[in-house]
Amino acid sequence: MSWLRCPDPRPWATTRLVCFPHAGGSAVSFRPWGKAASPALEVHAVQYPGRADRMREPVMTDLKQAARLVAAALAPLTDRPLALLGHSMGTLVAYETALILQAKGAAPVHFFASGAKPIHRRTDTEDRISERDDDGLVAELTKLGGTDTAALADPELRELVLPYVRADFKAIERYRRDPDAPKLASPLTALTGEADPHVTVEEMYRWAEVTTASCEVRAFPGGHFYLNDQLPEVLAEIHKALGIPAA
Repeated sequence: MSWLRCPDPRPWATTRLVCFPHAGGSAVSFRPWGKAASPALEVHAVQYPGRADRMREPVMTDLKQAARLVAAALAPLTDRPLALLGHSMGTLVAYETALILQAKGAAPVHFFASGAKPIHRRTDTEDRISERDDDGLVAELTKLGGTDTAALADPELRELVLPYVRADFKAIERYRRDPDAPKLASPLTALTGEADPHVTVEEMYRWAEVTTASCEVRAFPGGHFYLNDQLPEVLAEIHKALGIPAA
């Protein structure tokens, strides 16, 4: 099945934005973005396998392989300026996708890194969340926010959701950036919540080290899922970075 979802197609849009969800997330996370964005922006969201309308497919286990498949799916969309935005785990997949597109001569016009430590600053000593029991996994989701963890008290829902959540965290833990990877050629904006327990505002400035272009940092009120509560402000920043008129 296709890797991309676009609930609000805009054939007249001048620019496309492709959004990569967090661990345990799906394209539904970005459904409000299409209608709220500028008419000049067409929003697509990546749908990872093993969830939502791809529930019957095997879960994702390799972020680099996922990036290769997403990059192939994006090929028909590179006829217009294309920007990538990743949130949390999605930033890792978006980064690898950007490198592939760049190598093919179709570098994104902008890269947005949201709620994620700079990719070259990740360490092997980070917590192995995938190895926790179900209660421990739910506790991590509760800490990060953005998930209806009360609903996960339902055993049947846990049975559906936790396998792909655990697989996502395992894929994150297995991911290793190529130390010889070239720098991105795209301008970069690092977006974060001021109270994100996963990454500090100061750490986000280190994203400048993975691009040869400009890098800006923008912090918003809120935690790891600040973008759910700050969508108008986040989109305003995206419109500004892309040089397109507001909605």
